Amino acid sequence: MAMNKLPRSFYIRPTLTVAKNLLGKSLVRKTHRTTLIGKIVEVEAYLGDQDPASHAYRGKTKRNDVMFWEGGHLYVYFTYGMHYCANVVTGPPNVGHAVLLRALEPIDGMDFMKAQRGSQIKDQQLTDGPAKLCEALAIDARDNGADLLGETIFITEGENIPRSQILSSSRIGITRAIAHRWRFYIRDNPWVSR
Repeated sequence: MAMNKLPRSFYIRPTLTVAKNLLGKSLVRKTHRTTLIGKIVEVEAYLGDQDPASHAYRGKTKRNDVMFWEGGHLYVYFTYGMHYCANVVTGPPNVGHAVLLRALEPIDGMDFMKAQRGSQIKDQQLTDGPAKLCEALAIDARDNGADLLGETIFITEGENIPRSQILSSSRIGITRAIAHRWRFYIRDNPWVSR
């Protein structure tokens, strides 16, 4: 499998474009033991100060600082006192836009993912949610700020999903800006969260 990393220019584009274009791409996570690969099948876009549901809505803080970096970095945050979620930072510096990685279809390293999540977990529930995919790929606070052009976590070209196969809906689990249809996912993919 070719491991051609997406260039920085991919991430600097408008956030909604990046969100849709991330579908079908491969998230690669290298650990000291193995290489894990998953096809991105579901994402949500968060648009900074124009989006009340975004962590960056009220400006830069210590927690969300990475969201204001140049596109192509990973913003990882801790939620509900128990879960990590990973976002791809988009746009130029100081914008505060990001795309939440909501679900992956495992391609390589499923045994490791099962060990991380628990052997009793059904295959299609390993990575069908933002916290689940972070747990399966061992993504945590140490990965906050990771450069997606680096060697441990990056995104490769994968496959191009036709527009007709990309669906949108309201984002999940938010209470503000719920009218925005900024959740994008691959039609009929069994790994999508719902």
